[in-house]
Amino acid sequence: MDKLLELRQALGKAIDDLNTDSIIGDETLYKAKEAEITDLLGQIDRLERARKASANLARPVNPAITGGSTLPAVEDGALSDVGAVAVAARAQHSWTDRDYVREARSVLGFQFDGEQHFRSFGDQLLAVYQHYNPTQRVTDPRLKLAPNTSIRAPSGAAVSDPTSGGFLVQTDFSTAIFARAYSVGEILKQTQKLTISNDANGIKIPGIDETSRATGSRWGGVQSYWVGEGTTVTPTKPKYRLIELDLKKLMSTMYVTDEMLRDASVLSTVAMQAFSEEITFMTEDSVYRGSGSGMPLGFLNAPAKVTVDKETGQAAKTIVYDNILNMWSRMWGRSRSNAVWYINQDVEPQLYSLSQVIGTAGVPVYLPPNGISGNPYGMLFGRPVIPVEYAETLGTEGDISLVDMSQYVLADKGGVQAASSMHVAFLTDEMVFRISYRVDGEPIWHAPLIPFKGTKTQSPFITLASR
Repeated sequence: MDKLLELRQALGKAIDDLNTDSIIGDETLYKAKEAEITDLLGQIDRLERARKASANLARPVNPAITGGSTLPAVEDGALSDVGAVAVAARAQHSWTDRDYVREARSVLGFQFDGEQHFRSFGDQLLAVYQHYNPTQRVTDPRLKLAPNTSIRAPSGAAVSDPTSGGFLVQTDFSTAIFARAYSVGEILKQTQKLTISNDANGIKIPGIDETSRATGSRWGGVQSYWVGEGTTVTPTKPKYRLIELDLKKLMSTMYVTDEMLRDASVLSTVAMQAFSEEITFMTEDSVYRGSGSGMPLGFLNAPAKVTVDKETGQAAKTIVYDNILNMWSRMWGRSRSNAVWYINQDVEPQLYSLSQVIGTAGVPVYLPPNGISGNPYGMLFGRPVIPVEYAETLGTEGDISLVDMSQYVLADKGGVQAASSMHVAFLTDEMVFRISYRVDGEPIWHAPLIPFKGTKTQSPFITLASR
């Protein structure tokens, strides 16, 4: 039997023993079992490093990167690994799961080694299935346990968390899954995205506490004075606040058939697409309307949102020109060049009927896609109109929104950093896989802005009240 496989099986048995009542009830036995687990982790780590060193000696110097992409490796300060792959993907229109994996390997500088890496996501899922299948219980040495900080060996390796554990998704596959999500998600790709480190579960971002442009309030309290010679002024200083993001867990599950388990290629394609689209849907829906409790805070529930009232006497379930004009007038001036309209498709017939009266005639307000606008999306006031399934139906607040998503921050563990937070495991003896994704987000603004001159507040997040 392979030595690494033998050690991993021994580790699995030791972990199972650790969670038995007899061991938990006896402190001496518990400490002895912990020591045994630590020793096995150390042996596994040393053996893996020795094999990796041996494999490196067998490779040519400066080997070619798998995939042959022209994208350079991501450096500090550049796009995240996930973002770099997503940018490349958006330039294509027919990428498959293999294309995403190939690009992820190129961006990561990932050098495939058959002894340490799985060739496809489907191959890894099959290995996970074999580990949890009670009739097989074979652990592939290429599987890596998801860490748990409660029991950590000096080498940095760790035991899986029995309540949520499983195996780490290979970094090229995890990057590909999230890159696909960010390349197809209309909302996600417009947010301000942060990737946090492996050891962090949240982030605090300093921001200027500015809610008014009145003199003495800009930058939270910075003020300038026109002074004469010898005149003194009152010192002022900016006011800051903290944007605190604590990662929330999004768990996606997928049941598979026996037929699918027999074909790693089909399993890889279906799983990559299914998990990517489900992660996209749930995350974007929370960015749109999340409560902020156990999930990101959506702009519909954000304190900074401005809701424009309906017109006096306006009929139910309608949108009129003055609604659009008033929404546009409340959009913060600096956000207008980034703003987009999100709508429910029920709204489209209303947009086609909008016109601005000029004398005895009128001109259309809404320019449909690929027509007069010459754009893939319709246009209102020069900004794209994007149908999304998260928008409310016609007549309810959220059916049409004007937002600048660059003023929304989303933090997660993506790319290489996602390894410790993204893992696969069985929930029951049924054939079901689970992916865990850690993410949080909220608008950067915490209140609407009072303009320097004028009476109506402004914001990057504008909605129309229910009608």
